Amino acid sequence: MASSLNKISLSLIIILFFLFNVNAQEINCRIQINSSQIQSSNKTVYETMQKALVEFINNRNWTNNVYNTEERIECSFLLTIKKQVSADDFEGDLQITSNRPVYNSGYSSPMLNIKDNKIHFRYAEGETLEFDPSTHNELTSLFAYYIYIILGFDYDSFSLMGGTPYFETAEKIVSSAQSSPYSGWKSYENKKNRYWLVENALNPTYAPIREYTYIYYRKGLDVMAKNVSDGRAEIASGLNKLLKVHREKPNSYLMQIFFSTKANELIKILSKSPQSEAMRAYNVLKEVDPANATKYQKIIKKN
Repeated sequence: MASSLNKISLSLIIILFFLFNVNAQEINCRIQINSSQIQSSNKTVYETMQKALVEFINNRNWTNNVYNTEERIECSFLLTIKKQVSADDFEGDLQITSNRPVYNSGYSSPMLNIKDNKIHFRYAEGETLEFDPSTHNELTSLFAYYIYIILGFDYDSFSLMGGTPYFETAEKIVSSAQSSPYSGWKSYENKKNRYWLVENALNPTYAPIREYTYIYYRKGLDVMAKNVSDGRAEIASGLNKLLKVHREKPNSYLMQIFFSTKANELIKILSKSPQSEAMRAYNVLKEVDPANATKYQKIIKKN
């Protein structure tokens, strides 16, 4: 009898172990809500909103994959409330960033840096946040959309075009949002919004940008821990993929996001290149990202 009880107890322990580990969350997100522009005596609504969003994002399973605690994707959201239209109606902007650790090093590389200036949603203090990709809720759909964008970029950095399933889910969220009265979801509004970001990510024309993400991380940064020159050379030569896209479709939103995230890091990496490699990289970068052309001169100016 005792032996049977011990076996049952052991079985329960094993089941619980797998339940907790298989369901380990993928995201470790920091959320900050800045309501300093709002003159209101009730600030608790922002505290409960922040707590609800942290629980919504960090306690949810976003993929079917198993993550250890140390493998969770580090990201952050800064929600700035600029206007409180009513007790449960808010407007503002959202800054989204994510990072990706580099193999065999203590360095974390910036993966994503997006500023969304068109945030408008409703939130009643204390409400439970729920999400379904096929049903639109402005607040949860917004944050879920960007979580899937973060996942898409992160998976692209580990396997070639590996982020496609997550970009496709983000696309479903956009489709569900077409009836939303708020801006940011529709193609006709402007070329720099949620619609066009995921459209670019799934459009074959822009696939070389995503291919370069894989080269940049797996063949570049991850290799540099062992062989700096080889990894750096891959990053430099891979820029030709961006050049191909630029000459076919200049000034795409996806390309702009890439450079808003990676320009400074590219300068740090490529400024250590041999002169010929540095010059080739500089010539590509000043063409594909003219807004930062002056900054890129640091690549070829050796100390």
